[in-house]
Amino acid sequence: MHDSLFYVPGAQLSQPELSAARLDGLVFELGAGYMPADLPEGPSARLRAVAAMMIPGYAASGSTAAWVHGAGDAPPSQHHFQRAVEHRPRVTRMRHVVVHEGLLPSDDLVTIGEIAVSTPLRTLTDLVVGADRYPEYTVWMQRMARITPDLVPLVAERLVARGRAPGRQAARTRLQRLAEDVAQEEVTR
Repeated sequence: MHDSLFYVPGAQLSQPELSAARLDGLVFELGAGYMPADLPEGPSARLRAVAAMMIPGYAASGSTAAWVHGAGDAPPSQHHFQRAVEHRPRVTRMRHVVVHEGLLPSDDLVTIGEIAVSTPLRTLTDLVVGADRYPEYTVWMQRMARITPDLVPLVAERLVARGRAPGRQAARTRLQRLAEDVAQEEVTR
């Protein structure tokens, strides 16, 4: 998405002007900014909405990546970013941002525009594994599985391939329930 199509308060227009445009139906609010009402809200627009929070050398991950990939209408209340480069960049603490220091392998990354984000498969895997630590991941995991049900068995394969790891059994149980929920939704459609 081109910068000229995403309005950050104080850049091209002030907050009152953007609020008035929103009330008139000309723009809609998306994360930290606004975009024209006649443009579709896709992954590049969603990434643009969190670009101001992005840390150089990090990729959108977890619930943030799920939202970018189309799970859910509103952005998560807490954004997650994970290191995507070998060296450890300096990180400044920010409200509503969780920084994960584990390195995301390059084959688990996709670049949208100029911003890195974890792949849908890696995103769903991280949500399943991290749901114990971050309770909001459970909702995002369900949303992600709803839009990409074909990834659920692939996540199961990844969990088996990981071997022994803390929380693996809980993640497998959670994934089994998720697979049952997805199968039930398929039947009711």
